[in-house]
This record gives sequence, C-alpha cells and structure tokens, in this order.
Amino acid sequence: MDRRLFLNSAISLSAIAATWPFLQCSSKGGSSNSKGFFSIDKKDGHWWLITSDGEPFFTIGLNHIDPASLRYPENIHIWRDKYQGSTSIWLKESVAKNLKEWGFNTLGWEQEVTVRQWEHSRSFTFEEYKALNMPYCHMLPFTESHQWEQHTRHFDFYSREWEEWCEYVARAHCAEMSENPNLIGYFYSDCPTWVHHRPVNQWRGPIFNPELLETEAGKKELSNLAQRYYKTTHDAIRRFDKNHLILGDRYEANELIADEVIEAALPYVDVLSFQDFRDPVTHLDAWFKKTGKPVLLADAAKIKWQTEPGEFTSNNGEWYGDVLTQLFENSGCIGFHLCGAYQRNKARRYGLLDEFENPDTENVEQIKTANQKISQWMEERF
Repeated sequence: MDRRLFLNSAISLSAIAATWPFLQCSSKGGSSNSKGFFSIDKKDGHWWLITSDGEPFFTIGLNHIDPASLRYPENIHIWRDKYQGSTSIWLKESVAKNLKEWGFNTLGWEQEVTVRQWEHSRSFTFEEYKALNMPYCHMLPFTESHQWEQHTRHFDFYSREWEEWCEYVARAHCAEMSENPNLIGYFYSDCPTWVHHRPVNQWRGPIFNPELLETEAGKKELSNLAQRYYKTTHDAIRRFDKNHLILGDRYEANELIADEVIEAALPYVDVLSFQDFRDPVTHLDAWFKKTGKPVLLADAAKIKWQTEPGEFTSNNGEWYGDVLTQLFENSGCIGFHLCGAYQRNKARRYGLLDEFENPDTENVEQIKTANQKISQWMEERF
C-alpha cells in the first residue's frame, strides 16, 4: 500500500474506530458470546482468540497442505503402503502429528499451488477436517478475485445471481460445519483485487477502477459496492452458521487497500486478515492502530519466489521466529499462519517436508523452537 495514502487516511479511520462500538469485536459478524466455539475477547490489554473452553488462544498455523504431493510415481508407494491410500489416515498420522510436533496449533489454509501458473488444490471436506481433529480455518469460495487467479471474471455484486451464489456457498459449506468446535472461522478471497491487479489478470482488471477514487462520487460508489459485498456474504453465512468467526478477505498488505473497502468490511467481519511477505510486523501494527480491529497475518513467509523448474527453496526459520515474536507483542494480533507448504511439490518446490517425507531439519527446528516459546509463554501467563 502507498504509505502516503495510508498516513493521510489514518485520521479518518481512527475517528471511525472511536465512534463505532462494534469495532470492539461485538460486530454483526462476531460470535463473542457463543458457547462452545472460538470467539474473540481482550484480556490484559491484548486481543486473543478464545477457545471453546474459554482459554486465550494465539493461532499459529501452517498453510498449503495437499495430499497429492505424496502421489507422484516416485513416492506413491508411501501413500499406498503407509497411509492405505486414505487422506483421512494421512491427516491423522502425518499432518496432525507433525503440526503438533512442530508447535503449530492450527491448520491455517489447506489449499496449495498445483501448477506454476497458480491453480490451487481443492479444500478439505468436512470429514477430512474431522479426521485432522485440530483447530482450522476454512476459505469460502464466494468470489475468485485472488490476485493470482487468471481465469475468472468478476461477479456483479448487485445481481440476483450473486445473492443466489452466496446463499449456495453458505449452504454447501457453513451448514455442514456450523456445529464444529474446531473451526475457528471463515476466510473469503485470498488477496482480492479490489483496486489492483496483476499481469496475469490484467484482462479483467480490478473489481473497482482505482482512478475513480480521485472523486468523492467514486469513493461513495466503492463504499456502496463493498458494503453490498460484505453484507451479502455475512448474511449468507449467518443464515446457516451463527457460531463461528468471520475472518473475511485476506488483503495483500503491499498493494493499495482502499479505506472504503476496509470501512465497509468492519461491521461484518471479526478480524482484518492480511498476506504480507515484505513487512508484516509494521503493516499489521499500523492497521490495528488505524482501525482498532484485531488483525491476523494469514499468509507470510521468507522464501525465494522466482525459482527455476526443479529448484528447491527453503522456508527461512530464523525470519519466521523473529516475525512471530514481534507479532505476538502486538496487542491487536491474534495469530500468524505460515505460508508453508507442508510438503513440497513440483510446482513451487518448497515445503517443510520433501517428497519422501524428510523434513527440512534446520528450518523446521527453528520454526518449532519459535512456536514452543509462544506456547510456553501462553501457558505461564494463563
């Protein structure tokens, strides 16, 4: 995001935060009074997730967990012999076991890049989440507006078709998960292109033309559009699930984020979620101070992105530990989900395990140590 625009807009959102009581997590999207499910509350001056047992919880998650990475011709014998060709058994005996061993307490987001041109794998089914048997977040496919997605046109958020689609998504996903205490909450789009785009999706452009934000009429038009989007998605979820948190869009912190979008989201989400591979500590601190809303680093890592075919890149464990510690010190931050992946594939070529389940020992140990320090601190404090 342009820092000048960010600073110039800070006063306006701070003023809104001071006057809107629902910014203290009693939003229309919230479930802070729910019993038996994750909620959000402030203790000792810090915002926390609260477990179904009423305990403060800082979500430490791993993203991108795809069983197909264990089904190449050279490693499928592991899949068949060790896990009996069953995703549920693999989730129990490999994923859950390793995540807990490495100090993670959450499955952040399971979908993984499958080809170098950014196609993601499927979501886990409800039965697979139950087999994992640990806290998780789930992404709802309301709109494929991700900054890496290159195939799908934008929805008309004012159309009847949009309402019907949101109702279907909520009925298909939320109705099934509504009583599951392990579900933390729902994400929407990953890095939605509200007012930016990437070369791969230049053909469709952003959801809203950023040049129109130069006028008050344009700003109002975006406010109305975003309000329609967040209200429709929120209401669809709440028709089928009144229990779980709404984590909303996962904004790209290093692109322009229009204040009108954030202002429209605030009444309808419990958390502001971000992806940030450059300066997450600074940006999340700024957004929390700017809005008063709890923040989540939903996807971040220090890795080499532009790899050659076949080249392996490791996940920097030292960087991870430094960022996790600093985020934990942010009184508005409720967690950090690492852009894993769990097991490397032939597309992105990075992961904490290789194709034969051998761990990246050096970085896994650094990540494990960092996670355990946070867990120990939480145990001592609460």
